[in-house]
Amino acid sequence: MTDNSGALGGNTHRTGVERVVIAPLPTVYGAFHAVGYLDHDRGEEQVALVHGDLADIGAGDTLTRLHSECLTGDAFGSMHCECGDQLAAALRAIVAEGRGILVYLRGHEGRGIGLLAKLRAMQLQSEGMDTVEANLAQGLPVDARDYRVAADILHDLGVRSVRLMSNNPRKREALLRHGIRVAEQVPLLIPPCEENLSYLLTKRERMDHHLPHLDGAQLGGSPLNGGHLVDRDLLRIGKDGYH
Repeated sequence: MTDNSGALGGNTHRTGVERVVIAPLPTVYGAFHAVGYLDHDRGEEQVALVHGDLADIGAGDTLTRLHSECLTGDAFGSMHCECGDQLAAALRAIVAEGRGILVYLRGHEGRGIGLLAKLRAMQLQSEGMDTVEANLAQGLPVDARDYRVAADILHDLGVRSVRLMSNNPRKREALLRHGIRVAEQVPLLIPPCEENLSYLLTKRERMDHHLPHLDGAQLGGSPLNGGHLVDRDLLRIGKDGYH
């Protein structure tokens, strides 16, 4: 968190993130504290869900998920992406660990292009484009997300080193740039279905996401059975750990 004073006239212009509130948040996954922040640089409200003792959540290598806002997946259960399943899996993993943090990043809808542009991209994908082509066709970046605020929140919570639940190498790179050590990148692999396989393959082939569980998967091919890959053990979240 920072609070910078302007050089002229003593005006104060706040920058960075400000911790505003901490509230208990019981969930179906377990008990969390919702730590609310205001991002003064972008005017956005952000939240971190913390499971475990707030006073020492930064001790050691904290299990952490940076989750980009996805209304269609997180709230509506869209099968076009794996976001909702990743959110649930990450929260279960944190509770199984006994401590950890999920930073829910608002303003990241559609990898940062916004809800309406994301819906337009989904329409273009239904017409044959992949997710990269659909963004570029609108004159928009493939990925406009900024993880600076996530690093600021982790710093505020006393976290200096994380075990990052992510398949995206850019999240790791961003945290390193902002002074957060990534001791381990923990895959968060969701079995694909017919509706999202093309999307996931594009993320692996064109955006360098680490998705080894898609090996052998093909559109319209036999590896999909009953809507999901035959190997249901690709995602193992529970009391014995996670992959």
